[in-house]
Parts: sequence; C-alpha cells; structure tokens
Amino acid sequence: MSASILLGILIIATGAFSSGSFSIPFDKVTKWKWESSWLTFSVFAYLIVPLIICLIVAPNFMEIYKTIPSDNLMLIFILGAVYGLANLTFGLSLRYLGVALGFCISLGLMMVIGTLLPPMIDGRMSRLFEGNGGILLISGLIVSCIGIGITAYAGILKSRKLEKLKGVKANSDFDLRKGLFAALFVGVTGSSMSVGFEQGKMIAEETVKAGTPELFAICPVFVLFFAGSLLSTLIWCIYLGIKNNSLDDYYKGESKTLITNYTMCAFASFLWFINYIFYGMGTSKLGEFSFVAWGILMSLTIVCATIWGFFRGEWKGI
Repeated sequence: MSASILLGILIIATGAFSSGSFSIPFDKVTKWKWESSWLTFSVFAYLIVPLIICLIVAPNFMEIYKTIPSDNLMLIFILGAVYGLANLTFGLSLRYLGVALGFCISLGLMMVIGTLLPPMIDGRMSRLFEGNGGILLISGLIVSCIGIGITAYAGILKSRKLEKLKGVKANSDFDLRKGLFAALFVGVTGSSMSVGFEQGKMIAEETVKAGTPELFAICPVFVLFFAGSLLSTLIWCIYLGIKNNSLDDYYKGESKTLITNYTMCAFASFLWFINYIFYGMGTSKLGEFSFVAWGILMSLTIVCATIWGFFRGEWKGI
C-alpha cells in the first residue's frame, strides 16, 4: 500500500468520526418537532456551511460551473435531491432505531450499494476482481452484508426485550418495523451521493485547473449537489410543518431554548458536513481506487456510531 493511499484512508477516518458523531447534538434540541430541527440542520448543512467553505477555498466556483455541460450539472443536482430524501429518511431511522442500529443498517446498505454503483456505471467494475486488493474489497463487502444481517437480528432481539422490560432508559420512539423500512430506503437512495460525487469529477478537475488545491477540489461539487438536497428537504419539512402546526417552532418559545436549538442544529450540521471535506481530501489521495473511499467512510462511520450507541445506553438492559 502506497503512502498516498494510506494517508487518504487516515483522512477519511477523521471524517468518519465526525460523521458518526453528528447526531449527538440533537439530544440537546428540545420543544421542537422533528421536522423543525431537521430543516434547521439542513439549511446549515446543505447551504450555509458548504457555501462558506467553498467561497473560501474556491471563490470562482460559479465561473467553473459555466465550463461544465448543463446535463452533467443537472444530473448532480437531481442526485442531490434524491439524497435529500434519503437523508430525511435517515433521520427517521435514527429516531426509530437509535444511533447504533440506525447508523449500522442504513449506512451499511449505503456502503455496499454506493461502493458497487460507481464502478458499474463508468466501467471500472472489472478492477474489483483484479489482484489481492479486489479480492479483499469484495470480501469486505460480503462481511458487511453479514454484519448488516446480524445487526438487524440484534434489533429484533432489542424489540422483544423492550416489550418485556420496564424502566429501561432507551429510545422511547423505538419501532423496529418503521425503522427497518426507513433504513432500507436510505440504503438504496443514499447511494446517490456516491454516484453524484463520482459524476462531479469533471467539476473537480476544472476546479484544480482554476488554481484550487486538489484537496479541496470537490467543494464546488458539494454546493451543487447539496442544493438539490436542500430543495427536497424544504418541500417535505414545510409540508410536515403545515400538517403538524409546527412552523412557529422557529420563533416561538423561550429565548434560551431557541438559542440552544439553533446552536445545536448548527453544530450538528458542521460535524456532518466537515466529514465530506475529509472525504474529498482523502479521496483525492486514492487515485484510480477512489471508488473504495465510500466504503471506507461508511464502515468507519458505523464503528464510531456503534461506540456512541453504547455510551448513550441504547443497549442497556438488552
């Protein structure tokens, strides 16, 4: 393994820790409906944070877009909108399954599908079966599938235990059926992010030509991709806000509560988005093996989220 690839993996691992931790600040958000906290998080995560970072590292990104075919830009935007739906459902999977189970099943499926789709689309699939590296990758995906199955079974055991035990401090919203359905949906649609980032390579290449360091070349891709995510999220969360009469969450209530809620949602968005900065930086070091970056990110994120699940007592008494 070359030093460049090893460095890339270490950088991605840093992002995975951030990604696996992003949901923790939501514990401090109170007196808001789910859609209110998720929309606030999304505005920061999909718009404010990526735009600020992109303006710092690639301020001429709008000019770069003009050099890219419109159909490529539209495809990235649409894939972003699909991912917005996936992330909405991911929030529900965390609600119904908890951090440990929600991350493991949802991201496990995203890892497998998101690792295989890009090379299937651009013709690199044959490389997955070349040499020891390809064999290890396929073996890893098989092990991941087994792990997903074991985790799902653990969820079934947890559901049965919670029906019997009283006074156990656990996720009060736990619902295995709803959670597994949400996780399956996330696994299928969430892989659109991996495909979207791969489709953004042309933008990244033009960004480097314009003078942006290669480590930050993916930032203009983030802005376009997550703009699509914000659109689908806005539509759904506003719909829920009208349905649940929760649109006044954003301005009604005690000042201290509002400040805490906005701050925690912003902090969660920073943790969530910064993991993709590390992902982009790490991917740039992997060269032609960039398609494995997604699997590395997802697997290490699952490890981190699982550790958080134990700290949060999600398996207490089970």
